[in-house]
Amino acid sequence: MCRNIHQLHNFEPPATHDEVHAAALQYVRKVAGATRPSQANQAAFDRAVAAVAAATEELLAELVTTAPPKNREVEAAKARARAEKRYAS
Repeated sequence: MCRNIHQLHNFEPPATHDEVHAAALQYVRKVAGATRPSQANQAAFDRAVAAVAAATEELLAELVTTAPPKNREVEAAKARARAEKRYAS
């Protein structure tokens, strides 16, 4: 799992198209082993990002949960606190 890909399900407000696209881009970069594809691979790279983003949006639309939605700001604060604890010297 890429560290830069964050959970997108069960947040209020729901994940935006931009957040889904960013996660798809990170995934494809990781799998391809390249931050920037060559010109010869750009079209395949772009198609893969679009396909992963579409699959992710479909998945998020179909997932069901009984848990209350999470607050993005509260979760971000928790992540910062974990990072501070982890990297404190």
